Amino acid sequence: MDQYEGLASCYDGFTQDVKYPRWADYIERHFKKANKRIQSVLDLACGTGTLSWLLAERGYEVIGVDISPDMLAQAMEKDVEVSIPPIFLCQAMEQLDLYGTVDACVCMLDSVNHVTKPQLLRKAFSRVHVFLEPGGLFLFDMLTPKRLSRMDGGMFLDETEDAYCVWRTDFEPRRRICTYVMDLFLREGETWIREQEIHEEYAYTPQEIEQYLGEVGFCQIKQHGELTMRGPKEGEERIFFSARKKGI
Repeated sequence: MDQYEGLASCYDGFTQDVKYPRWADYIERHFKKANKRIQSVLDLACGTGTLSWLLAERGYEVIGVDISPDMLAQAMEKDVEVSIPPIFLCQAMEQLDLYGTVDACVCMLDSVNHVTKPQLLRKAFSRVHVFLEPGGLFLFDMLTPKRLSRMDGGMFLDETEDAYCVWRTDFEPRRRICTYVMDLFLREGETWIREQEIHEEYAYTPQEIEQYLGEVGFCQIKQHGELTMRGPKEGEERIFFSARKKGI
């Protein structure tokens, strides 16, 4: 089945441990340091839109973009009282096409690793650059090769009252791909339906990410430790990047 077709309906239940308000706080710390008024925000690879709605609650005009129509359907069903609801668009990162420019783009929860072809990630960075205002901020995170290789041979379990997921991980060093095979059991009335999804993440190095950003025109490229403003420590397994589009 397509990626997230089965997972979408239970994704929020499986990710209750993700502290989204803390991520939103961290994003706003970067906004405040940007020396630029940030009002419009692109949430790239927004998934079920939890972060999009949080940012909208904080007064930002948000566009959420994701490749999965099933995840976006969950995002649009959320009932959150905000003055300006997010706009949700179904697009691949490398095919990003907005009606205008935005002040900032965020791409969270190692979404860049899910782009498993380097040429497509470079193109995605280029599309973000096109649709940022001069001086605009691009903020995202990635899992390091160390983290993805450490996942090799793992087995994990997630469950809610209506869904059960067993997922296994395999890392192939030659391909630099970590594969997640997910067996999903979803309750439908009195019966359980079994589905399977396969997801992949690519092990980019921080140096490669910096190179791609520079190649498409970003400047002031900085690395940060996990949810911190400092540089990453030795062996840190999740790294954040901030970059700016040159101002006029």
